[in-house]
Amino acid sequence: MVGQGVLRECLLDANVHSVLSIGRGSSGRSDPKLREVVHTDFLNYDALRGELTGFDACFFCLGVSSAGMTEERYRAITYDYTLAAARTLVALNLGMTFIYVSGMGTDSSERGRSMWARVKGKTENDLLQLPFKAAWMFRPALIVPLHGIKSKTEVYRIFYAITGPLLPLLYRIAPKYVTTTEQVGRAMIKVAREGWPKKILENSDINSVRSSR
Repeated sequence: MVGQGVLRECLLDANVHSVLSIGRGSSGRSDPKLREVVHTDFLNYDALRGELTGFDACFFCLGVSSAGMTEERYRAITYDYTLAAARTLVALNLGMTFIYVSGMGTDSSERGRSMWARVKGKTENDLLQLPFKAAWMFRPALIVPLHGIKSKTEVYRIFYAITGPLLPLLYRIAPKYVTTTEQVGRAMIKVAREGWPKKILENSDINSVRSSR
């Protein structure tokens, strides 16, 4: 869901000249500056190395709910997939900025009781150690999907269907806990282009980033 929002904002931004989207399937979007690559092995990018050079930024939006998952499986998707991509990209693009979509409540100490928060915390910490030009960790809380964007997770779709009418109001009155797919996308582009004083952006920080578009 976040990836759909980020892709939309990249395609709408006149200062973004080229977008490479990597995923298990097509986004369904068509745009002159969009190129899509279908890829299924998120632990190995050897076959794509020739496609992954010459980029200024990576917006890493892959993620999964931890509900019903073992820590081993959740770590494989959340940590191993992310670091495999990041290590490949930093070797090919020394001037790249990397922005990772984490989540509110992430545990930077890596020692808390919450499994998902520990795994996210280690992922953030290890990304920040890589020699990118810059890296930022985005920690959104509740994300309101806009412009027809829908979550691929069934339980989230049900939640949004039930609470839909209330979400725009919550976004206005509770910026610490609610954001939108549009705001996350615009904020990621703005931060990649101009930077941000903190390496970790909480939900309220994300909402405070103002795009010129």
